[in-house]
Amino acid sequence: MGSSSDVPALRRGLAVLRVLAARPGPVSAAVIARELELPRSTTYHLLSELIAAGFVTHLPEERRYGLGVATFEIGSAYLRHEPLERLAGPLLRGLVDRVGHNAHLGVLHGSELLYLVKERPAQPQTLVTDVGVRLPAQLAASGRAMLAHLPRVQVRALFPRAESFVLRTERGPRDLPGLRRLLTRERRRGWSVEDGEITEGFASVACAAFDHGGRPAAAISVTVRHHCADLGAGSGDGRQLPEPCGHTWPELARLVRATADELTNRIGGRPGEPDDPA
Repeated sequence: MGSSSDVPALRRGLAVLRVLAARPGPVSAAVIARELELPRSTTYHLLSELIAAGFVTHLPEERRYGLGVATFEIGSAYLRHEPLERLAGPLLRGLVDRVGHNAHLGVLHGSELLYLVKERPAQPQTLVTDVGVRLPAQLAASGRAMLAHLPRVQVRALFPRAESFVLRTERGPRDLPGLRRLLTRERRRGWSVEDGEITEGFASVACAAFDHGGRPAAAISVTVRHHCADLGAGSGDGRQLPEPCGHTWPELARLVRATADELTNRIGGRPGEPDDPA
């Protein structure tokens, strides 16, 4: 059995792994030592132990260090355990009991939203959304709740051209500038709203949950029946395009936000910064 004196070394070793995981490629021991404010000798000792355990790989020709195969094995095991689904399931059930509407857990998969969990009330509403369904992330409230906390360059990479902006109804952002304006507004408000952009007659409210680095790891949403009168907006070609009526459901958003915050706590995350560039 290890002693309490082993705990600081364990924490330092985990810190080394986090430094390596946050970098796009292998780094030198000097970079690790500087970032963690560790003596060189301590850094090399930690790296040696992590190499022996398979968590770090040494690239002698480059004099750099990268993640080892053992980290991949643990990451794969983490996914097999379905941690997000297991942690979010009870939270979604509690949310559904309070609001009486369908609730979902979704994650970003490229430029799409992928639903992982769905909870229904005692009298469920018929929706096209279900576990395993993928939707355009820029249209779904859950997708935008996460996109709003990504860097500008990442959002641009996900939606590089006009053809990236598919529509399911006549509502929704149609280009990158429009999407960015919408994401900025929703990030400042604290939640995202989708009104008839996925399915006419339904609206959704969503908030993101964050990982330990403050990055959006998932989003929780609630979908309600809602139909607003078409407020005609000229399209430039004579057609009248329907616009949402502006409802943002702040009371519902408060409950969704509390649930997303609890999921953030459960996965050991920290809230994203409200002023992160999207």
